[in-house]
Amino acid sequence: MRQLITAIKDEVKKVVVGQERMVDGLIVGLLCDGHILLEGVPGLAKTTTVNALAKTLGLDFKRVQFTPDLLPSDIIGTEIYDPAKNEFKIKRGPVFTNLLLADEINRAPAKVQSALLEVMQERQVTIGDETFIIEKPFLVMATQNPVEQEGAYNLPEAQLDRFMMKIVVGYNTKEEELEIARRVANNAFGKIEQVASKEELEKLQEEVRSIHMDPQIEEYIIDLIFATREPERYGLKELRPYIAFGASPRASIDMFKASKAIAYIKGKDHVTPLEVASIAKEILRHRIILSYEAEAEGISSDTLIDKVLESVPVP
Repeated sequence: MRQLITAIKDEVKKVVVGQERMVDGLIVGLLCDGHILLEGVPGLAKTTTVNALAKTLGLDFKRVQFTPDLLPSDIIGTEIYDPAKNEFKIKRGPVFTNLLLADEINRAPAKVQSALLEVMQERQVTIGDETFIIEKPFLVMATQNPVEQEGAYNLPEAQLDRFMMKIVVGYNTKEEELEIARRVANNAFGKIEQVASKEELEKLQEEVRSIHMDPQIEEYIIDLIFATREPERYGLKELRPYIAFGASPRASIDMFKASKAIAYIKGKDHVTPLEVASIAKEILRHRIILSYEAEAEGISSDTLIDKVLESVPVP
């Protein structure tokens, strides 16, 4: 089953050059059934990567472009009156899919963003008096542009917490960008083939859950989370003024799951501190709420996570 991971990556590489951290992060989301937030400037293949992943697994894929005039019913669906039958019928929205790409999610107003909360957490949708269960697998992969702030709405903390990981997507290297330009100029992108099925994805998810995690590693993860809440206990008194609120319990759960997935992708049968540290920023950066003092001094959550990783004893 591990060979499927390599096959999926090889297919994605037909249309995406570089961006291995983003690809690995999205695969972790698929393996752990967790939602992913991608942050990066336009043109970094975020949408292309999500679409390619859906095709490799034969999953249903829908994309919604979030705009300030979007309504909740545009996302989850609504009741429509049928005059021929003199009754209302349900028109399902784009959330009824396997992979939902919420493009530029921070451009939609709060009502639309909150409409996603029930779907993301409960995997169900309420339209009128009826509740519909969303078919598994169901993953929201959202993108946001960190540069343009006009017409943008910051995601509420409650919604950010529902994303398993926040992946910051950077620019390609010089060599990778040259390869991209050549491929586009020569129309040399390959065709994505399906290499796995929903059933095989479920088997992969089962194997990830069976990866061994030593109790010492489990305690290490909890220590990392608690160091963001009570930095004084871990010799990080200087961080207290910069942290308004530490990571939530969902961070602990997601770090357990993501560490196992990273170990599985690397071909290991157990988790080491290396896997935990490698995924820490993606799990924590959107869950640590910075104080005004941190924002005034230009201190990012990534900087605080680095200090936590340096100070918490490694088992």
